Amino acid sequence: MAGAAVALALLTGCGAGSNVRSFLDDTFDEQSESGDTSTYLATAPATAAASQIAGAVPPAAQASDSGSEYLRYDDDIVVVSPASGGSTVRVEDLDGAYRDGSYAYLGQGFTPGSPAATDDDDDDVK
Repeated sequence: MAGAAVALALLTGCGAGSNVRSFLDDTFDEQSESGDTSTYLATAPATAAASQIAGAVPPAAQASDSGSEYLRYDDDIVVVSPASGGSTVRVEDLDGAYRDGSYAYLGQGFTPGSPAATDDDDDDVK
C-alpha cells in the first residue's frame, strides 16, 4: 500500500509542470508547435491574457517588459506578447533560453537558480 502512495506522489509531481500547458491547450487556439515550444492566439490583450493564465495556474515568478508579460513555472516559461487582435502566448521548456540566462534581465525569479521571492523595490516583478 505504501508503494502505491509513493508511485502516486511521483506521478503527480512529474505532471505538475504540465498544468500550465494543459490550461493553454484547453483555453487558447494553438497556432504552432516546434519541439518543446508552442504558440497560441488569445483574443484578449497581453496583460489580460497573462492575468487569466496566472489566475488559473499561479506562476513561480511574473514580470513585465516592453508590453510583454513573462510567467515562470517550474518546468516552463510563458511569454504573452501584444499582437493584432489580441496577443500571442508562447510556452517553452526551461531547458532552452532560460537556462542560458536569456531572461535574466527580468530580474529576481528569472535568473537560472534564482528564488521566486518578490522584490518590493521593483514594481515590474510580482
